[in-house]
Amino acid sequence: MLTAEAVQASDHVITMGCGDACPVFPGRKYLYWPLEDPAGKGIESVRPIRDEIKKRVEALITEIDSGQGLSSHPRRPPGGRAARTRSTSSRPP
Repeated sequence: MLTAEAVQASDHVITMGCGDACPVFPGRKYLYWPLEDPAGKGIESVRPIRDEIKKRVEALITEIDSGQGLSSHPRRPPGGRAARTRSTSSRPP
């Protein structure tokens, strides 16, 4: 579950349309990624969803690190399951 504290500590909040309510704070960038809800699905159905999330997260990190902004990502008001990213990466260069 995404907490209000986690959203406050994040620069980007990604909702995935699973119907869970997410805290909203000014100054955060909210992105909506329409993905199939993996709840109740078998492992073979979940793997492609997981792989798509990984691909999108990696692309977002590359975009943030390059300073290109987020204009190419679809946006929607928050409202689904969310994942958080930080614009200041602790990954090695």
